Amino acid sequence: MHFDSFSDFLQMGGYAFYVWLAFGVTFASLLGVYWEQNWRIKRLQLQVRMEHERSQRIKKARQQKPLQKPM
Repeated sequence: MHFDSFSDFLQMGGYAFYVWLAFGVTFASLLGVYWEQNWRIKRLQLQVRMEHERSQRIKKARQQKPLQKPM
């Protein structure tokens, strides 16, 4: 498609509202997916870090406290 001016390009032959709305919705959707994935990754990394720290505390506590034999 050939446009005579930049203004004609922006108007998209009278379909500018639909064309630019489609671009906007697509861009917003992709941005939303990107943000959500980053949030999920950070949350997962935090959970892994917390689980690792917990296991280290349990391991340290077991090493410091010898097991007592029942009488």
